[in-house]
Amino acid sequence: MTMTTAEADKILSANFAPWVLELGLRVESVGHDRALLRLPWSDRLSREGGGLSGQALMAAADTATVIAVSAARGAYGPMTTVQQSTSFQRAVTGSDVLIEAVLTKLGRRTAFADITMTDDGTGELAARASTVYALLG
Repeated sequence: MTMTTAEADKILSANFAPWVLELGLRVESVGHDRALLRLPWSDRLSREGGGLSGQALMAAADTATVIAVSAARGAYGPMTTVQQSTSFQRAVTGSDVLIEAVLTKLGRRTAFADITMTDDGTGELAARASTVYALLG
Protein backbone atom coordinates (compact mmCIF):
# COMPACT_ATOMS: atom_id res chain seq x y z
CA MET A 1 0.00 0.00 0.00
CA THR A 2 1.42 3.37 -1.01
CA MET A 3 1.67 6.12 1.57
CA THR A 4 -0.47 9.19 0.85
CA THR A 5 0.90 12.73 0.72
CA ALA A 6 -1.24 13.55 3.78
CA GLU A 7 0.41 10.72 5.73
CA ALA A 8 3.85 11.89 4.56
CA ASP A 9 3.05 15.47 5.59
CA LYS A 10 2.14 14.18 9.07
CA ILE A 11 5.54 12.46 9.30
CA LEU A 12 7.16 15.75 8.33
CA SER A 13 5.26 17.81 10.91
CA ALA A 14 5.67 15.29 13.75
CA ASN A 15 9.34 14.31 13.43
CA PHE A 16 11.45 17.27 12.37
CA ALA A 17 13.01 20.13 14.28
CA PRO A 18 11.21 23.49 14.19
CA TRP A 19 13.94 25.06 12.04
CA VAL A 20 13.46 22.34 9.39
CA LEU A 21 9.70 22.94 9.43
CA GLU A 22 10.39 26.65 8.88
CA LEU A 23 11.79 25.73 5.44
CA GLY A 24 8.14 25.28 4.40
CA LEU A 25 8.72 21.90 2.71
CA ARG A 26 5.62 20.28 1.23
CA VAL A 27 5.26 16.68 0.09
CA GLU A 28 4.18 16.68 -3.56
CA SER A 29 4.11 12.91 -4.09
CA VAL A 30 5.32 9.62 -2.64
CA GLY A 31 5.86 6.22 -4.19
CA HIS A 32 7.08 2.84 -3.02
CA ASP A 33 10.75 3.94 -3.35
CA ARG A 34 10.67 7.71 -3.66
CA ALA A 35 9.42 11.06 -2.40
CA LEU A 36 9.06 14.41 -4.13
CA LEU A 37 9.09 17.52 -1.95
CA ARG A 38 8.78 21.21 -2.80
CA LEU A 39 11.03 23.77 -1.16
CA PRO A 40 9.23 27.10 -1.64
CA TRP A 41 11.32 30.11 -2.56
CA SER A 42 11.92 32.48 0.33
CA ASP A 43 14.14 35.53 0.57
CA ARG A 44 14.92 34.31 4.12
CA LEU A 45 16.75 31.32 2.59
CA SER A 46 18.81 33.29 0.09
CA ARG A 47 22.42 34.29 0.35
CA GLU A 48 24.18 37.46 -0.65
CA GLY A 49 23.62 37.78 -4.39
CA GLY A 50 20.14 36.25 -4.21
CA GLY A 51 20.92 32.54 -4.61
CA LEU A 52 19.21 29.92 -2.46
CA SER A 53 21.40 28.80 0.43
CA GLY A 54 23.17 25.47 0.04
CA GLN A 55 22.37 24.66 3.66
CA ALA A 56 18.64 24.88 2.87
CA LEU A 57 19.07 22.55 -0.11
CA MET A 58 21.05 20.04 1.96
CA ALA A 59 18.44 20.04 4.72
CA ALA A 60 15.70 19.56 2.12
CA ALA A 61 17.56 16.62 0.56
CA ASP A 62 18.05 15.02 3.97
CA THR A 63 14.36 15.49 4.80
CA ALA A 64 13.21 14.07 1.46
CA THR A 65 15.25 10.95 2.16
CA VAL A 66 13.44 10.40 5.47
CA ILE A 67 10.08 10.65 3.69
CA ALA A 68 11.21 8.25 0.94
CA VAL A 69 12.45 5.69 3.49
CA SER A 70 9.23 6.03 5.50
CA ALA A 71 7.15 5.52 2.35
CA ALA A 72 9.13 2.41 1.43
CA ARG A 73 8.75 0.98 4.93
CA GLY A 74 5.07 1.93 5.20
CA ALA A 75 5.59 4.14 8.25
CA TYR A 76 8.09 6.36 9.99
CA GLY A 77 10.69 4.69 12.20
CA PRO A 78 13.78 6.00 13.95
CA MET A 79 16.69 6.61 11.57
CA THR A 80 19.73 8.80 11.34
CA THR A 81 21.92 10.21 8.60
CA VAL A 82 25.25 8.41 8.28
CA GLN A 83 26.54 10.22 5.19
CA GLN A 84 25.41 12.94 2.82
CA SER A 85 27.33 14.23 -0.17
CA THR A 86 26.03 17.17 -2.19
CA SER A 87 27.20 18.68 -5.48
CA PHE A 88 25.84 22.10 -6.42
CA GLN A 89 25.52 22.76 -10.14
CA ARG A 90 23.77 26.12 -10.48
CA ALA A 91 22.25 28.80 -8.32
CA VAL A 92 18.50 28.99 -7.80
CA THR A 93 17.08 32.51 -7.63
CA GLY A 94 13.42 33.33 -7.16
CA SER A 95 12.05 29.81 -7.80
CA ASP A 96 10.81 26.86 -5.80
CA VAL A 97 13.00 23.77 -5.84
CA LEU A 98 11.68 20.25 -6.40
CA ILE A 99 13.56 17.69 -4.36
CA GLU A 100 13.22 14.06 -5.46
CA ALA A 101 14.72 11.33 -3.28
CA VAL A 102 14.89 7.88 -4.87
CA LEU A 103 15.98 4.89 -2.81
CA THR A 104 18.67 2.84 -4.49
CA LYS A 105 18.85 0.24 -1.72
CA LEU A 106 16.69 -0.42 1.31
CA GLY A 107 18.05 -3.00 3.72
CA ARG A 108 17.12 -3.98 7.25
CA ARG A 109 19.68 -1.66 8.84
CA THR A 110 20.67 0.83 6.11
CA ALA A 111 19.11 2.78 3.28
CA PHE A 112 20.77 4.53 0.34
CA ALA A 113 19.23 7.29 -1.79
CA ASP A 114 20.02 9.57 -4.70
CA ILE A 115 18.47 13.02 -4.60
CA THR A 116 17.97 15.51 -7.41
CA MET A 117 17.12 19.16 -6.76
CA THR A 118 15.56 20.91 -9.72
CA ASP A 119 14.80 24.61 -10.21
CA ASP A 120 11.02 24.58 -10.73
CA GLY A 121 11.16 27.80 -12.74
CA THR A 122 13.68 26.65 -15.35
CA GLY A 123 13.54 22.87 -15.01
CA GLU A 124 17.34 22.82 -14.69
CA LEU A 125 19.21 20.63 -12.25
CA ALA A 126 20.45 22.75 -9.35
CA ALA A 127 22.10 20.09 -7.20
CA ARG A 128 22.52 16.36 -6.60
CA ALA A 129 23.00 14.53 -3.35
CA SER A 130 23.48 11.00 -2.12
CA THR A 131 22.61 9.84 1.36
CA VAL A 132 23.16 6.83 3.56
CA TYR A 133 20.89 6.25 6.55
CA ALA A 134 21.09 3.91 9.52
CA LEU A 135 17.67 2.43 10.32
CA LEU A 136 17.40 2.26 14.09
CA GLY A 137 14.02 0.69 14.64
